[in-house]
Amino acid sequence: MNFRYSFQQIVDLKNNERTQAEWILSEAMGQLRNEETSLHGLFEQKDSLHNEMANVSSGSVSISKMLLMQNYMNHVDQQIARKHLDVQQAQHVVYKKQEHLSERMIDEKVWSKAREKAYNQFQSFVAKKEQEALDEMATNRFRRLTY
Repeated sequence: MNFRYSFQQIVDLKNNERTQAEWILSEAMGQLRNEETSLHGLFEQKDSLHNEMANVSSGSVSISKMLLMQNYMNHVDQQIARKHLDVQQAQHVVYKKQEHLSERMIDEKVWSKAREKAYNQFQSFVAKKEQEALDEMATNRFRRLTY
């Protein structure tokens, strides 16, 4: 007797859904890392610009050049503010994907436990049938020997 679980396709589907949720979470985490790296790059760019402004201001520099550098600094600050929002959105997406993965994992575990329970019942049934067959053989042998 071979065990055949009637809901095996559902168990497989739940496994695939969990795997897919893991991939989606991985992609979201990659996007978050990209956003954080980009933000870090903007901070480095701002620091570099700030140092350059400090070096230039110690010497003789035209006001138009200082205004141009200050405008660029303001532009970088705006980019940093937008990038902070992008990072927050990416963090939110990662959080949602983690929740989704948790749901998929719970769902998969429920179906796997149901399959395991059915398998254990099957094993008990097979063991009972084998024991009944052994008992029947022992009874028949006893009857033959006593007559």
